[in-house]
Amino acid sequence: MALYMIGDVQGCDAPLGRLLDEIGFSPSRDTLYLLGDLVNRGPASLAVLRRLIALEGSAHCLLGNHDLHLLATAHGVRKPHRSDTVGDVLAAPDREALLDWLRARPMALLEHGWLMVHAGVLPQWDAADTMARAHELEAVLRGPDWSGFLQGMYGNEPPLWSDSLRGTERLRVIVNAFTRLRFCTAQGVMEFESKDSSSAAPEGFMPWFDVPGRRTGGVPIAFGHWSTLGAVQRNDLQALDTGCVWGGCLTAARITGVPGQVERISVRCEQASKPGRR
Repeated sequence: MALYMIGDVQGCDAPLGRLLDEIGFSPSRDTLYLLGDLVNRGPASLAVLRRLIALEGSAHCLLGNHDLHLLATAHGVRKPHRSDTVGDVLAAPDREALLDWLRARPMALLEHGWLMVHAGVLPQWDAADTMARAHELEAVLRGPDWSGFLQGMYGNEPPLWSDSLRGTERLRVIVNAFTRLRFCTAQGVMEFESKDSSSAAPEGFMPWFDVPGRRTGGVPIAFGHWSTLGAVQRNDLQALDTGCVWGGCLTAARITGVPGQVERISVRCEQASKPGRR
């Protein structure tokens, strides 16, 4: 049995198929963990969803910001962006079933010694806190008022976590950390404007994984979301968004028997999305 973590697919079904061929994936034997942003910007979001749904049981998928954007767009909360490529999903005859499957995906996973998220983890959270906050958000997304949550999901405030937060503000901090976080201060104040590499951190900010004393220190973490980050490969950290939709690679990391270590496999991607929001 082989275990693989895969970075942002973003509607690039052909590269995903080539990657699965490259690793010799067998759904009866192997397990995939996809780190969110399954859809959007690439040419085949519907095909990606159908492929992953067919692999249910052997493919476990996190929610990313583009996946939430699809849900919000489908329910009229967010207007389509000119660079969106989710029209095939929205026009599908079984769109409601597809959207229901998507909103039932987890926000974080702790499996085989790895904490997996789409974007980041706040420095105030340890692994148990991270999973508790993920379950809190998942319960809302899977509940009867999930479309109401989408109405208040967007925004940058508050930028700092507090256990005393309640309601919409609490959920917004959680969703921003899991799906948008790149830079924050040592105190955990999040910054959302910069999308550059880690060497271009705004003054007073740093990559979330470099915060001194973060409470997940020592816990191996795998994440996507940050295609401009460059190669970050450490025993305790794997950045797996290698820019497939931007003409880069789609990358899988095979979890080995050595704690914290992985073997990375990549395929080149022909897809080059037009410049826009990442």
